[in-house]
Amino acid sequence: MEMNDIATPTRTRELLNKYGFKFKKSLGQNFLVDPNVIRNIIDAAGIDETCGVIEIGPGMGSLTEQLARKAKHVLAFEIDQRLIPILADTLSPYENVTVVNEDILKANVKEAIDKHLSDCDEIFVVANLPYYITTPILMGLLEQHLPINSYVVMMQKEVGERLTAGPSTKAYGSLSIAIQYYTDVKRVMIVPKGVFMPPPNVDSLVVKLTTLPEPRVKVDDEKIYFKLTRGAFVQRRKTILNNYMSLFPNSKEYKDEIIAWLEESNIAPSRRGESLSLEEFARLANNIKNYPQIVI
Repeated sequence: MEMNDIATPTRTRELLNKYGFKFKKSLGQNFLVDPNVIRNIIDAAGIDETCGVIEIGPGMGSLTEQLARKAKHVLAFEIDQRLIPILADTLSPYENVTVVNEDILKANVKEAIDKHLSDCDEIFVVANLPYYITTPILMGLLEQHLPINSYVVMMQKEVGERLTAGPSTKAYGSLSIAIQYYTDVKRVMIVPKGVFMPPPNVDSLVVKLTTLPEPRVKVDDEKIYFKLTRGAFVQRRKTILNNYMSLFPNSKEYKDEIIAWLEESNIAPSRRGESLSLEEFARLANNIKNYPQIVI
């Protein structure tokens, strides 16, 4: 690491003072000021000069500059207009960085990849995600089936634990299922809140999501699959039957059919949603067509 790296408390403070920058709580701005954490994130991503990297929320560029030293091209999405001139300054030594002043949730990411990263062998997302929109960002990117090989992302520890959780654990839920449907998930490291400026209220977790060539389970209709997985967790303490009785608008009329559908799928109606694996939810999604009376 060079002396003038952004990812140090001194240099970050200098930049904050130079530009009179004030953190916006509403944007979940917590800048990383520890070079070792950044080194570990980049090592986990396995970036080299043939790779393209998408970063979300570069802040002042502490992670961006380190990515730029390793990757072929870095495409960074920053929603905060006030940071654009700061990034133009801090990243001026790097010609292989493109900063886009857009909200990642509204941006046409596929178009941006085609425009800026088409000559890269592999594409990775590497980011310190804003806590308040971690889930919509990840799900939004995964559902688009973009040519992204893996994601190394930092998020609130509790959310990271939900991503990696297995059935019958407290953290397991519809988010665990959705992420594991598309990717292989591994924990990389816990990051203490003290390495951020300003420090958030909780520790963070870095996870690596490796995109699977095909979704983990085969389903006839993804919409139905995800509707059933979400519906199973609406009230965690309720049985799968009771949750589904609330999910289907005509359930009172067709309770017998709902029970028959669960049993045909080898799911005891008395089980709770949190005990079901991805494969079991896939069976439910694929068998529901045999019960046209059940309106979903």
